Amino acid sequence: MDKLIKNMDHSKVLDMEKLVEYQDGTVVSRTISQGRNLSLTLFAFDKGEEISAHKAPGDALVYILDGEAEITIGDEKFNLKKGQTIVMPKEIPHALYAKERFKMFLLVVFNLG
Repeated sequence: MDKLIKNMDHSKVLDMEKLVEYQDGTVVSRTISQGRNLSLTLFAFDKGEEISAHKAPGDALVYILDGEAEITIGDEKFNLKKGQTIVMPKEIPHALYAKERFKMFLLVVFNLG
């Protein structure tokens, strides 16, 4: 049987924040699910790391699990801390910068008809 949700135990209580660990000088990602209409990924950013401005073909929901991030959507900057969330609309340039180390859960929804 193929697992639709991978890289994490099933039927077990887990602490999502601990499913991805920080590494010095890099961004770490852990894919949870990848499909035609949905992508779920955990990320851990070391302080000062970033993902430069880009567009995505789907709406992307970011939920901050730990730390603090600066997220740019279009020309607007947002500072998010643990427990906060924001949606980055499809086809609008967005970028992420680690003001401090931070972890996030990223959910991207694609409308492929």
